[in-house]
Amino acid sequence: MTLKKIKYEDLNAKAKEMYNFQKVSSVLADYGFTTMWLNNDWQGADFIAVHIDGITDLKVQLKARLSFDKKYIGKNIYMCFIENNTTYLYPHDEMLNQLGFADTDKTWINNGKWSTPKLTKAIFTLMDKYKI
Repeated sequence: MTLKKIKYEDLNAKAKEMYNFQKVSSVLADYGFTTMWLNNDWQGADFIAVHIDGITDLKVQLKARLSFDKKYIGKNIYMCFIENNTTYLYPHDEMLNQLGFADTDKTWINNGKWSTPKLTKAIFTLMDKYKI
């Protein structure tokens, strides 16, 4: 059998989600986590990451980019995305508070959601501590 690499951009939306999950799982394994995909969002999570310490577990929502949603507030959800081959894992509520746009951003106020396809310099600086 000869293996041939795929092109990410050729994948459909579900295949991209599974691809990203596998990539993120590989990174999290380096930090002692085992991941379990959930067939339906459980308390807002796409997957659970369980640490080898037997204590730490994370509910994680996998996204294609930096994202926030009012439905995740207060649920102790971590958000995860990959940008430029770098994986980011951040606590939803904590990062939302750090950005401080919740009272002024029209998209957030009107839709209860906010995301950006590219990190600005200011956001990139804030996100640095969430690189894994």
